[in-house]
Amino acid sequence: MAQDKVSEKLVKECKSKLLQSKMELLNRVKEAKSNFDNDDRGGDEADQTVRVLAEQEFLNMTDRLRNQLMEIESALARIENGSFGFCEETEEVIEADRLKAIPWTRLSIEGAELRESVNRRFAKGV
Repeated sequence: MAQDKVSEKLVKECKSKLLQSKMELLNRVKEAKSNFDNDDRGGDEADQTVRVLAEQEFLNMTDRLRNQLMEIESALARIENGSFGFCEETEEVIEADRLKAIPWTRLSIEGAELRESVNRRFAKGV
């Protein structure tokens, strides 16, 4: 049986982890951009091909980081509005261990299983 509320201690711990993760992500983006911007534009066809592949890898990485940053920002907003720690599927409190491991999660284990089940059903076209 789930509790009616997420403990203040857990919320503070998760908020601290979220802010730390946000800072690390922003630093990774800044470092990656700096490394990418230092690339020169000369070279032969092979060098240019390597640069195009590096650019694609950079874009994929920044896309992943941006998505994770959006999840972190969303979790911080849920802390502010009081909805943090509640599953979007079941509306029950998310397990404390799960929140400690993935503080930006929006689903309990049960909620994640429900969502996966629905996604599989739609993927099969049933």
